[in-house]
Order: sequence, then structure tokens, then C-alpha cells
Amino acid sequence: MSTTLFDKVWDSHVVRKIKDGPDVFFIDRHLIHEVTSPVAFLGLKSRNNTVIYPERTFATADHNTPTINQHLPVEDPLSANQLKALEENSAEWGISHWGLGHEKNGIVHVVGPEYGITLPGATIVCGDSHTSTHGAFGAIAFGIGTSEVEMVLTSQCIMQPKPKKMRINITGGLGKGVTPKDVALFIISKLTTSGATGYFVEYSGDVFKQMSMEGRMTVCNLSIEMGARGGIIAPDEKTFEYVKGRLFAPKGEAWDTAMTYWKTLSTDEDAVFDKELTFDGSEIEPMITYGTNPGMGTGISQNIPNAEDVEGGVATYKKSLGYMGFAEGEAMIGKHVDYVFIGSCTNGRIEDFRAFASIVKGRKKAENITAWLVPGSHIVEAAIKEEGLLDIFHEAGFVLREPGCSACLAMNDDKVPAGKVAVSTSNRNFEGRQGPGSKTLLASPLVAAATAVTGVVTDPRTLL
Repeated sequence: MSTTLFDKVWDSHVVRKIKDGPDVFFIDRHLIHEVTSPVAFLGLKSRNNTVIYPERTFATADHNTPTINQHLPVEDPLSANQLKALEENSAEWGISHWGLGHEKNGIVHVVGPEYGITLPGATIVCGDSHTSTHGAFGAIAFGIGTSEVEMVLTSQCIMQPKPKKMRINITGGLGKGVTPKDVALFIISKLTTSGATGYFVEYSGDVFKQMSMEGRMTVCNLSIEMGARGGIIAPDEKTFEYVKGRLFAPKGEAWDTAMTYWKTLSTDEDAVFDKELTFDGSEIEPMITYGTNPGMGTGISQNIPNAEDVEGGVATYKKSLGYMGFAEGEAMIGKHVDYVFIGSCTNGRIEDFRAFASIVKGRKKAENITAWLVPGSHIVEAAIKEEGLLDIFHEAGFVLREPGCSACLAMNDDKVPAGKVAVSTSNRNFEGRQGPGSKTLLASPLVAAATAVTGVVTDPRTLL
């Protein structure tokens, strides 16, 4: 019988099927950070349990870490306590810990792939919704709650109902200035934030085949924003080349054995999905959001839609626009912006900073803009310096910060002030997501860069 890539990976990890219930599902890699793990460890201790496979668990600090002066003590007491708890729990249970100041420290969904923790055909979980990022490698990866973190720590398994399967095909090619971030925001604008609820999505077609691994990670990262349990892309030569030689990747004969299996990880030709959608890549232009969820997005050259032209309640739609200070029918191009943020597990990789540099090179940062450039890891930070991007940023008036989640969710000091508008390359634009009262416009690194040098929302195609 023909099967999908998702079925092949899922079914090979089912330990036990419960009649009329969830599957008991084995987890290959468990990523933890300082926010969702402390309570899980407390539960572990209260039940006199232990960490069954510490070598399969990897800890990094990211959400609460400052992005300047990381060599100094963390001032915020809650952040400091959570970082300390992660360090102490990791030491007690023999878990690899890349804390603040460690050379391997960085955003969990950036360092996982960088060090070969993320592998094709693996199952990966983390107490973080954007764990879907790792699906770019042909892995099944999804976020879990605190009680589930404890479950995986003590049993290396989780109880999960098997999701339905959706395939999204994008054919053809992408136009000038269109990035993987735009592809993802385009899909979410078409499906809405609930359009993939209950599904695990496989991305297929020419557009995804042509993407770099960084681009595929961006797309899979945003799967959760349309309600999907996760996203997955079949591994290919790009995947294998990316993984080969990384710290935790198989070596020698183990690599050959792994490759034999990895090359089977694709959807069979006649496999059936519960739902299938197809789009033309030429339809996509640089995207930007105008509301308070990632589904409220539009092509940057378009105007804000009228309430009757969008799904959902009119009152809710108008409330969202009211919060943003926007009106139906207005153009997005030219809107005033105060902050620009490039970084996060969505767009904090070297490819994103190359894109940003391609726009700002030879130009100057707009005076009204406060810009936060935050690499996702020390590997990204080093590459920015080695490739000469840092010189480009400095000449244009930008400052590079230190790795961390930063302004994506404002759990550290990087908070956009109330009433201020930020063009952000992160993943969520909910009310107050980047700071109480802040207003977020999600966009690609190219749109962020164009905005950073003009001071207003700008179509990057005019500057390329």
C-alpha cells in the first residue's frame, strides 16, 4: 500500500496503539529550554521518577536571555531563576546544557539543526510551539506542554492521537524579492490561522525543492500558525549535505546505514492525503501582516481588505484593525514604523542576515527606526562577522546584538514600547506579543531591511 512520508515516520515510532485512544509514541530527540522545563522537573522529582535517556535530551537557554552584555548577571529575577533552574536540573540529571555564555548556546530551533541533533526520520519534541521547524529535515517535530515534557523526560514516550494528513503543493517559481517567509505568510493568509487544525502538513512542489534548508525551516516553523500540528518536507541531497559532518550526526558506517534509510523517506506516488491544496508560486509577492494574527496578511502592494471580504466576524476584524490603528482599504506601503526586528527561530539564520545586508548595503538606517539585529546562535553570529556582513551593518548604522529569542515574545528586556509599531521577522503578531501595547507587522528580512532604511513600510523590490 502506498504511504505518505508522515505515515512512514509516525508508524515506525508507535510503541503501542490504544484502542479508540492515542498512540504511545517514541521520541528520538527532546529539546528543552528554561521556560517550560522547571515545572516538569519538579513533577519528575515529586513522583520520584528519573530521566530515562538523558543522552536524548538537549538543553539550551534562549527565551529569557538578554541580547546585550550576556557576560553580566541577568538582572530580571524571574529570568535569572529560570536560567538557574535549567542549569541545575541539567546537571542533576546528566543532560547536555548549553546555557548563557556557552559557545553552543542559541535559540533551541536554530542550534538543534546546527549541531546535527535534528535528523531525517526522527521524532522531535520541545515545550515550544515552533518545534515544527525541524520538520524541514523530514522529521516529525511538534511542540508539547509542560506535563508532556515531564512524560518524555521519564519515559521517552508521549501519548498522541495521530493527526490527519494535508499536502500543500506550490508549483513554478518565486518572483523577485519573494522569500520563504513570504511563502509561509501567503499560505497562512489563504488558510487562516485555523485552516490546518488537526492536520500534519507536507510541503511539496518546485518552490520547496528549490528552497535552501534555512528557507524550509522558516516554512515549517510557521506551520503552527495555521493551526497545523506540524509541517514536514521530504529530505533530499540538500538535506543530507546540510546534516553531514555535524556534531551529533552519524559518522562512518553509521552514516551509510542512516543514508540507506533516509533515502526511503518520501511520499509514495499514489499515497492519499486527507486534504490537498495547490498554489502557483507566481501568485506570491512580498507579504506583510496588518492585523493581530498571522493570517491577517496581504501582498505588500495591496490594500487592507474590507471586513466583508474576509472570513470571521466583522466586529472582531474591526477590533483588530482598531488595535493596530489601521482602517479598511488603506495601503500598507508608506505606513510609519518605529522598530525593526530581525531574528527569532523563524528568521535568525545566516541566510536571513545575508538578505538583510543585500538591502542595507550602501544605505543608512532611517533616523526614526530602532533596529534589533539578533542572530539565532553563536554560529550565525560568527558567520555574520566572517562574511563581512557586520561591516555592512555598521556602515549603515546598525548594531548586532547577541544570540537569543529577543523581541519575538519579549520575555527579556527587548520589548517594543506600547503604541509603537514594529516590522518583525518573527512568527506572531498577537496583541502585546512583542511588549504590552506593542503593534507588530510580520514580514520577511527583505521587507524588514527596506523598512529599516526608509522608516516606513516599503516594498523591497523597489530597492533590489
